[in-house]
Amino acid sequence: MKLFEDKILKNSIEIYVAPEQVFDFLLQLVDNASYRAWHPDDHVAFRWLKGNPWEVGSIGYAEEYFHGKLHKFRFRVSKAVANRSISYAPVSRLLKMFFPESSFHIEPSAKGCIFTGQVHLRIGKMAKTFAKRRLEQGLSSVRKHMKEEGENLKKILEGKNSQDRLIEKTS
Repeated sequence: MKLFEDKILKNSIEIYVAPEQVFDFLLQLVDNASYRAWHPDDHVAFRWLKGNPWEVGSIGYAEEYFHGKLHKFRFRVSKAVANRSISYAPVSRLLKMFFPESSFHIEPSAKGCIFTGQVHLRIGKMAKTFAKRRLEQGLSSVRKHMKEEGENLKKILEGKNSQDRLIEKTS
């Protein structure tokens, strides 16, 4: 009998910009201001502790709200493919048991790209049995946060893109 069940949460959204623009946005997440701009309601703090943004082996620190509680975590970038994907995992071995990996994927589409945020979780059988309602509230909160991140990214990048087109037309 397995003690943990794997659960993958995913959220995808089509963004009408080139994959390079989405990847560049992620590369520009370097401080509190850039992180808050992405999700003003939930993102609190962000910084790189070691290495360069989103390079394999780099370590970042983030603070954000989930289900009304502030969560602080350090993560290590485990995979980065320019303009395609970034994967990262908690630095803590204990946390890594329950949250083995999170990732961003960028797939080209006819009108731009599909941005997908993904979180891999391991949920204990006891939690599913004895804290089912609380677990579902937590998962619902993470799903909502991921959806908002995608929607906010779309607004930021498509808004910037339309402003760039306006400037080009008026020049």
